[in-house]
Amino acid sequence: LVTYAGVRFPGAEDIPSGFAALDAIPGMVWAQMIATWTMMEAANQDQYAAPWGTNQNALGDSPAEFKGDFRNGFIDFGWDKFSDETKMRKRAIELNNGRAAQMGILGLMVHEKLGNIDAILP
Repeated sequence: LVTYAGVRFPGAEDIPSGFAALDAIPGMVWAQMIATWTMMEAANQDQYAAPWGTNQNALGDSPAEFKGDFRNGFIDFGWDKFSDETKMRKRAIELNNGRAAQMGILGLMVHEKLGNIDAILP
């Protein structure tokens, strides 16, 4: 939405919006993005469990309450003070918000391929 409005990062003014941007992004930018994603995944990986959720080391049991719990005993923001029912409700809300965002992006992608994206965006 922001790129369709004409907002661009400095140095990326010539990158088009939508699917056309995939071909216009230089190879080194792709390499930097992939390296960044890899480092973020490695830093947020639960060090007690393998990516498949099984304990395969001598660190003991994982402090994570659920898959995707990346607090690692560091950041809490009051999560531990909630009841189990409240935690489940908040996790369900977060999952539903993520699903709604995915459907919104999918809708934009479909309309771009249909060629009528300018009819739905201001």
